[in-house]
Parts: sequence; structure tokens; C-alpha cells
Amino acid sequence: MDDLYREIIIERYKNPAYRGELDPHDISFEDENPLCGDHIKIDLRVDNNDMITEAAFSGHGCAISQASADLLLEYVIGKSVDEIKKMKKEALLDLLGIELGPVRLKCALLPLKIIKAGIYGLGESNDALLDEEV
Repeated sequence: MDDLYREIIIERYKNPAYRGELDPHDISFEDENPLCGDHIKIDLRVDNNDMITEAAFSGHGCAISQASADLLLEYVIGKSVDEIKKMKKEALLDLLGIELGPVRLKCALLPLKIIKAGIYGLGESNDALLDEEV
């Protein structure tokens, strides 16, 4: 089963569906993983009901961080901002579908930290965003 998920990650890395930028956007935030140099920016459009209607990411990094960003954006479109505030890291890891070591875990979770920091309007992201509401 891991092979299937690895293929999905490679495919998302090579051909991301949500790569780009949104201009104008309602929410935008970027951050990096200093351990490996991954850098991601996420832009969101949100409607009057606080539903995420469009999402895009840009940046560079390893296959895990880029695939994670693409999968996460596919997941959040159509969800409310409140639903994403409550999202736990396990939900994103389930989307990836493979076991990750500590270093790769940081790569995979970077997009979730970014999207939550942007939604909360924070000046910086932090690991506490992965498990709780601010």
C-alpha cells in the first residue's frame, strides 16, 4: 500500500494541481522549514460565508512538502475556515498515507502550519498550530 501512496506523492510533486498564486487573495501566508530549506506560500480566497473557495501554493522544497501542500489545498477547498482551524496534523498525515520520520514529518506539516497561521492572521507560524486552535 505504501507504494501506491509514494506514487501519489511523486505525481503530486511533478504535476501539482494547485501550484500558482491567487491575486487578489483574502488570506496569504508563507514560511519555511529551516532544517531542509522548504519554502511555501499559500493563498486562499474565502467567500462571505467563510468557506474556502480557491487555494494555491508556490515555493520550493522536497517532494513531501510540495505534495503535502497540494493535497492539503485540495482538501480545504469547500471547507469553512472554522473547520480548518480545528484540523489536526493527523488529518494531513492521513492524506499523505505513509509513515514519516521526524525530519520528513516537519516537511509534511509545513503547509498546515502555514494555512493555520494565515487563517489566524498571525505574524509567524508555530508548531502549536498543528494540534490546537489559537
